[in-house]
Amino acid sequence: MWKARLSELEFDERELEGVLNTLDSAWITAGPRTEAFEKAFADLSGTSDAIAVSNGTAALFLALKALGIGPGDEVLCPSMTFVATAAAVLHCGAKPVLVDICSLENPTMDPADAASKITARTKAILPVHYAGIPADMDQLSALAKSNTLFLVEDAAHSPGARFAGQSCGSFGEAGCFSFFGNKNITTGEGGMITTSDPELARRMRLLRSHGMTVTSWDRDKGRPSQYDVLEFGYNFRFDDIRAALGLAQLEKLQVFNRQRAELVHRYNQRLTEANLDLILPFASVHELKEPSYHIYPVLFASQDERDSMGELLKAEGIQTSIHYSPIHHFTAFRKTWPEEIHLPVTEEFASRELTLPLYPSLSEAQVDTVVSSMLHCYEVRNETLSDYRWSGIHRGSAGQASDSRRS
Repeated sequence: MWKARLSELEFDERELEGVLNTLDSAWITAGPRTEAFEKAFADLSGTSDAIAVSNGTAALFLALKALGIGPGDEVLCPSMTFVATAAAVLHCGAKPVLVDICSLENPTMDPADAASKITARTKAILPVHYAGIPADMDQLSALAKSNTLFLVEDAAHSPGARFAGQSCGSFGEAGCFSFFGNKNITTGEGGMITTSDPELARRMRLLRSHGMTVTSWDRDKGRPSQYDVLEFGYNFRFDDIRAALGLAQLEKLQVFNRQRAELVHRYNQRLTEANLDLILPFASVHELKEPSYHIYPVLFASQDERDSMGELLKAEGIQTSIHYSPIHHFTAFRKTWPEEIHLPVTEEFASRELTLPLYPSLSEAQVDTVVSSMLHCYEVRNETLSDYRWSGIHRGSAGQASDSRRS
């Protein structure tokens, strides 16, 4: 059905071999492969520790919980993100305070708006590296430091991304990653928390598995079977089957991100040459930022144009999506905080954004097909609008003639 899907799995014999070897090992829960995956990911991120968890939402929640975020606290986060960012704050009992984005060209947290929303209750800043574009981490890090706030990065889109040469996920107390099926690397479901704070790492590992002092893998390695529960935790454990997938995927990440970058360059070039009325965020990324190119967002001239283009592209066999509806527009959020929230840049971005297909195995020919389909859709839409305007004029003329006859 699709000439180009929004995303594709990038698996080969390496993932299959890793999973089969794990099954043959007779150890499938969190064990040696999970430990190896954590170490490799910490090396990638330039942090001393990485803690594998069940998914990206669990990563966000666990990081905030381990930092002591709770009732009465406020956490600054963008509304232009997946709902899990704010939901993790809510599940801690704290309040997400929503921050606008910088601009239509830079859809990451606006440091100036964040600064204006700091109160005595603010405990953390939670920026998102939207689409794999690093947030303005120099300003946000300085803001957190000057106000004695925790800095936790939602890095779900950004494994391998860097700001000023430093890896996303290494700037604050913790970085939170997702390995969902459409991410730059995937384990089906899964997440990772990176940190260079050994005490925070210890507490997150404890909370990850019910607060128990000894794990099943510890006991298999010969540690005493007796254990204590130091605090009531959660079951956010990872497993060695998914770790086998993660290790195979991690070996490919650098190549994946380079291929994504090349495809983004192709999109930017073709769409710029087409001289369409579009905003391309990836065409104006600051030189300090090295993105991971998770998705390819484009902004149309209006919401009506975006919506009709999405439908027309679907008919052409091009799968698209929207990233994202603002969190403060969702029913659940409005029920929790009914007060009016104004984030003008976020709302403008959300009303005009459409995500085009992007994944490593997407060919340049498919990118050209997507762009050609867009051009064709513009022609169809313009013809339809022209016919509509002409029929309106014709009806109006007929009405005037009829009125003349009546007079």
